[in-house]
Order: sequence, then C-alpha cells, then structure tokens
Amino acid sequence: MTLMKDKIVSLADKLIRVKGFNAFSYKDIADPLAVKNAAVHYHFPSKADLGIAVVAGEMQRFQHSTQSWQHLPEDEQLANLFDVFRRHCHAGNVCLMGSLAPDYETLTPPMQEKVNEMAEAIVEWVTAVLENGRKHKRFHFKGAAGDRALLVISNLQSSLLLARVMGAHTFDRISRQLLEDLRS
Repeated sequence: MTLMKDKIVSLADKLIRVKGFNAFSYKDIADPLAVKNAAVHYHFPSKADLGIAVVAGEMQRFQHSTQSWQHLPEDEQLANLFDVFRRHCHAGNVCLMGSLAPDYETLTPPMQEKVNEMAEAIVEWVTAVLENGRKHKRFHFKGAAGDRALLVISNLQSSLLLARVMGAHTFDRISRQLLEDLRS
C-alpha cells in the first residue's frame, strides 16, 4: 500500500471503532489528512472497499500476533489477546467486529463476507487455544471449547462497550475475572 492509502485505512479503522461504520464519511477522512474527498475515492472507490481494507488489515495484525504467540503457554496467549483489547479500551476504541456488528445488515455482501471471515478466524483461534489449554491443564471449564470461545469473545467485546460508560477499570475487572475463571 502507498503511504496515503495506509493513512486512509488507519484513520478509517479508528473512525469505525469510535463512531461506527455508517457514522463517518469520506470527508471525515479527507479533512484530517488535508486532502480532497476525491483522493480517498481514488484509493477506495466505495466505502465498502475501504471497510474491506480495514478488516483485511485487522486480520493481518491478528494473524501476525497469534503466530508470534504460538510458542507461549495457552494462558499467556489468551492473556495477550486480552491485552490487545485492553489497549483498545484505553484508546477509547471498541473492537472492530463489535463495531461492525450493529451495521452488519447495511454492509455490502462482500464486506459481510469479510466480517464473517474475521469472526470465524477469531473464534477458531480462541477455541483452539482453550482446547489446548484444557489438555495442558492450564484452563478448566465445562462444555465445548467452541462454546467457551464464544463466551470469551462476547465478554471481551461487551466489556469494551461497558468501559465506555463506566471507565477503563471496568474492562480490567472483567478481563481479570474472565481469565481467572478459566484458570481455576
């Protein structure tokens, strides 16, 4: 990607996490970058194209992170995922999937597909970490690892929303308890 394209995607990512996908326009990107709307359209002819690029970038970061955590014990891998959410919390963001979900029905089919791919990849990774962690006696929980993964992800997403209302300490309390429950 070009430098301008990277800046556009980065700013769109922030706007989606703070305002929501349907709540920003190309003007919200062009103005801070001191370019015309046409410059944004040049790189991303449609807003869906931009949204797909944002999701693709998030997936690349997720895959890079999870690959770099592979050598760690499963509880540390999951704690690292929690830290990613914690950084977003302290930056005033919600997670990308959590931000796109309310707008999902208004997204184009290709963008919906990309969001689905992201959701499935995250659930699949958390499921594998939980199952392997249970085999290695690092996690203790009842039920299927896939069901527990859904609970973990939904708790992380909702804790970011609740932290907006009640403060970042709320996220810290929820994530600490969530990890503690899995370890005991």
